[in-house]
Amino acid sequence: MRIRKTLMITAIAAASVLGLGACAGGTTAPPVVTKPTFEAGTTMAKLADAGAITIGTKFDQPLFGLKGPSGDPVGFDVEIGKIIAASLGIPADKIKWVETVSKNREPFIENGTVDIVVATYTINDKRKQVISFAGPYYNAGQDILVLAGNPEGIKGPEDLKGKNVCSVSGSTSEKNIAAYGVNLITTDTYSNCLEPLRSGKVIAVTTDNVILAGLADQNAGEFEVLSNPFTEEPYGIGLAHDDTVFRNFINDVLEKSYADGSWKAAWEATAGKVLKTPQPPAVNRYSN
Repeated sequence: MRIRKTLMITAIAAASVLGLGACAGGTTAPPVVTKPTFEAGTTMAKLADAGAITIGTKFDQPLFGLKGPSGDPVGFDVEIGKIIAASLGIPADKIKWVETVSKNREPFIENGTVDIVVATYTINDKRKQVISFAGPYYNAGQDILVLAGNPEGIKGPEDLKGKNVCSVSGSTSEKNIAAYGVNLITTDTYSNCLEPLRSGKVIAVTTDNVILAGLADQNAGEFEVLSNPFTEEPYGIGLAHDDTVFRNFINDVLEKSYADGSWKAAWEATAGKVLKTPQPPAVNRYSN
């Protein structure tokens, strides 16, 4: 079923009437579209009628998705989720946040545990066989975290061959670093890699540079990022496979956020406190 283009544009345009305001805790509060109208039967209509959405995100990723004092996550991924929800007429307090780690992102989408996933989620062809992606909304790159001062003198992934390295199971980072012949130690969250690094059980942690930057910032003086990324990791928003109408809607929302400044405001209120503000990437409107 095809969405009526005029309805989709009206709903998105309404979101640009107000600027993106700041609120407590370093987060942003995107304006909520008032009574948006969508074609019956679309995912947008179902979510708008329900007045609520369930979003999967990380709870242990500083700058992108970290559980805050209120129990809700905060970070750039969280703000992207709020922008999408607001375009559906759903305020932030009607978002149900579900902790989503790397290995359960596809299952949560497939079984309906969540409506979308915004969780430092790299777009790749294997994942697109079972889910769809909107975006990308950010381009990261895999890098390496070491102890402050880099006592092992590591310069890149080639120096990790035969050494103990920590990453997260089910992530693209795990697969990428395995190709370098490391002794891989995996866990379910990147924060769980820090104690093995402190104790010397591993000599490095590897994942996307923005995740590592957040971990280093949260543990000032203990770790450093090599700042030598060796992959490209386009972050996308995961949703049900073949829901092309919903994917197109989210892509439209992302492009609108680039134009009206809400993407930039979301970045600067979260990850931008540590990292420079990049140019948002072009949305990839791929066909299945």
